[in-house]
Amino acid sequence: MADLATIERLTKSYAAARDELADAVKETNSELERIKRQKIPLLRRRTDAASNARAKLEAAIQESPQLFGRPKTLTLYGIRVGFQKGKGKIEISDPEVTIRLIRKHLPDLVDSLVKVEEKPVKAALNNLSTAELRKIGCTVTEAGDVVLIKATDGEIDKLVEALLKESDEAAQPEPAQAED
Repeated sequence: MADLATIERLTKSYAAARDELADAVKETNSELERIKRQKIPLLRRRTDAASNARAKLEAAIQESPQLFGRPKTLTLYGIRVGFQKGKGKIEISDPEVTIRLIRKHLPDLVDSLVKVEEKPVKAALNNLSTAELRKIGCTVTEAGDVVLIKATDGEIDKLVEALLKESDEAAQPEPAQAED
């Protein structure tokens, strides 16, 4: 069993390692921002050029439908061009009426055409007492004391915690998959 001096020493060690990681994260983010600032003008120019080239191609195809009778599309330079049947857009003015009509006219397809989703809201359930949770068939697990190790700084803490979680998850062995 560790004494308080050992816990203090280990906490100091963890805080130092965490600070070094936070510094590395800050340095990496600064470098990424510098690269973004450096490359954004180029990306904007290339995006504009691609957009303009696409608009010109679209206009040329639009004014030349006779070139795409059969087949309706061609693949040139890795780009498929031509015409295709429009997918259209489904508009539902009154979902309740549509559902009622599906049930009436397409009863065999109700399960695939109507989404029904009911599930408990865990955030709201967290506000209930343990007795209330038991009444509605819920059990509370792992509600005892748990180890807390949390830095008191803000955004850096969130990023560092996410990195540490990713590191922990990567270290976990993958569960064996059952064969079909």
